[in-house]
Amino acid sequence: VSVDGKPVRLQLCDTAGQDEFDKLRPLCYTNADIFLLCFSVVSPSSFQNVSEKWVPEIRCHCPKAPIILVGTQSDLREDVKVLIELDKCKEKPVSEEAAKLCAEEIKAASYIECSALTQKNLKEVFDAAIVAGIQYSDTQQQPKKSKCRTPDKMKNLSKSWWKKYCCFV
Repeated sequence: VSVDGKPVRLQLCDTAGQDEFDKLRPLCYTNADIFLLCFSVVSPSSFQNVSEKWVPEIRCHCPKAPIILVGTQSDLREDVKVLIELDKCKEKPVSEEAAKLCAEEIKAASYIECSALTQKNLKEVFDAAIVAGIQYSDTQQQPKKSKCRTPDKMKNLSKSWWKKYCCFV
């Protein structure tokens, strides 16, 4: 990716969420400039883990790194089979409003819903990660002289290599 005429490389680290990886997972956090904290919009328990498990863990190891809250599987929110299965457990999909409120509460840089199946908003997730990661990296390297980069100033965002550290949880 080219941002303001400079190549940027993105390194992704998709971490395992199982308890048995609790001691290994933080090893991926060391150089992270941004966290994409993902949950399924059709899994209320994964949404509950955002504030109960993932945010405390991230803040323990990287207290200032930005978080982008990402609601995945947005294509399934209205799926009849999924709704029937959720109803059996007296559950409903996570509403966009609830997720946005959570994003505010955890002080996330943003909230974005996406679908890998339909590709809806996938590019937006990575664009937001790149912008937030660059802004965070700039503040870490030059606390008083950081440049403010916005999506409007970004050029050729999908045509080059990425060089930011991004951690998926």
